[in-house]
Amino acid sequence: MKLAVDCRLVGESGIGTYISEIVPYFLESHSCLLLGSSEQCEPYLKSGNAEFCPCDVPLFSAAETLFFPKHIAGKINECDAFFTPYCNIPSSIRIPIFSTIHDVVFLDVPGLTGTIGRLARKFFYQRAINKSKSIFTVSEFSKSRILANMRCKKNIVVTHSATPNHLRQKVEDAPRTNTILFVGNIKKHKGLSILLEAYEKARQKGFDKKLVIVGNAEHFRTGDAQTIEKLSRIGKETVIFTGKISNDKLRQYYAEADFLVQPSLYEGFGLPPQEALFQGTPSLISDIPVFKEVYEHFPVTFFASGNADDLAQKMLSMKTDRLEIGTNAETYNFKKTSSRILAEIGAQLGK
Repeated sequence: MKLAVDCRLVGESGIGTYISEIVPYFLESHSCLLLGSSEQCEPYLKSGNAEFCPCDVPLFSAAETLFFPKHIAGKINECDAFFTPYCNIPSSIRIPIFSTIHDVVFLDVPGLTGTIGRLARKFFYQRAINKSKSIFTVSEFSKSRILANMRCKKNIVVTHSATPNHLRQKVEDAPRTNTILFVGNIKKHKGLSILLEAYEKARQKGFDKKLVIVGNAEHFRTGDAQTIEKLSRIGKETVIFTGKISNDKLRQYYAEADFLVQPSLYEGFGLPPQEALFQGTPSLISDIPVFKEVYEHFPVTFFASGNADDLAQKMLSMKTDRLEIGTNAETYNFKKTSSRILAEIGAQLGK
């Protein structure tokens, strides 16, 4: 089986990490035509099963959706199937298409985008569903929300996301730094505002750990006024912004933290608690449905989603003993994810 694989997001986002982890497993057993830049595809071209197809057409652009270059579409159409790790579908593809919708947060959470942005996303989600033989997603929760928001009679296959290999390597003998860690952004559904409120309440009761936020302070200060006000009130002495950091530095922050706090109000999967586990670091996470699904058998502590009082209390009583990495760490991995994707494609193609 020969697959055309869209690699244009490699190095660009979490979805880029997702596809970069999957491609090597695809290449173990199948020939792949890799679409993207030479920089994005070069790491995989050492495999005898890889063929490079230069493609710099922007995702979701008119050039992709309506006027995709015929010479690239022609090479894709020589393959057995086209796989994209996102919901962008180039025009003029005549072979079976398999696409991915990681979540529909922009449809479920008001205020993340304007009316036009919401309608545009819904258009592309529906277009992907209509044009695909099967849809992949990362959790049963995401599957349920796709079905609730979209017209879909296609097979939706849950393949799960996983911790990338570069974050699975343990940092040995990392000292604890009396910190708690937040990995996310200021978007409403990530719950940073709830965390800051809880952090203030806990500090009033003697909580002395610093809060480390992975990201740039400038990015956070362009967000909602409520969060900005809380950050100003707490002060720079106890809230540390890491700025943009390397993968090695992120592993170090995971390893040095007393625990991770993941206060999300909505996620499609939610990787940081799993990434923290590989460093033996405990996680305090909201009891949203997807976390109850994904982390049911993991050694995590739940708090009532959106409840700053409960989060503050759990922070004060949180155990910070190092965790042993057990078999639950292998519940999700990209080898399994890739196998499920390939199995579904093979079944649909009769191969």
